[in-house]
Amino acid sequence: MKRSLLIACLLMIATVAVQAQEEEPREGGFDKSRLFFGGNFGFGIGGSTTQITVSPQVGYRFNQWLAAGAGVNFSYFSYKYNWSGSAAYKENYGVAGLNIFGRVYPIEFAFLQLQPELNYVWGKIKFEQDGQPDIKRDPKFVPSLLGGVGAAIPAGRGSFIVMVQYDLLQNTNTPYGSKAFFNFGYNIGL
Repeated sequence: MKRSLLIACLLMIATVAVQAQEEEPREGGFDKSRLFFGGNFGFGIGGSTTQITVSPQVGYRFNQWLAAGAGVNFSYFSYKYNWSGSAAYKENYGVAGLNIFGRVYPIEFAFLQLQPELNYVWGKIKFEQDGQPDIKRDPKFVPSLLGGVGAAIPAGRGSFIVMVQYDLLQNTNTPYGSKAFFNFGYNIGL
């Protein structure tokens, strides 16, 4: 499935690139009205769980078929485990990284996206029993390649972004897990 999704994305990009060459060139080069800003923000808190995610992005819409950009991402997770009759502990970990993305719009409001990322992952487990040493995760850089499909739903000067993505590389330490996940955000155009 991973290979099929990657091949489909690459074929779509090649098809749109050929169509983009037929479009009339614009005079004046860079057009700031084609810039867009957006990303995702998430916050969750429960009895034993806290999650904070911030991932701003900036992009440029080259024509009606192609857009690309870059962003940063930061996530913090905290889980507290309390089981009767066993050790209680708290797990904290974080992810910080950089990404670039490319989007192909085969139809006006739907797109395919590839997003290579390099994330730095760290964390620790703290036991609440006396004498139990903390366990520290080895901090490391983890590459990811997110492939996905999405929709840009117009809303005012921007659009709501709804996507389903999957980490095609499936590195052992991927922060995205082994299943597809949904992503929601908002893009604002200038």
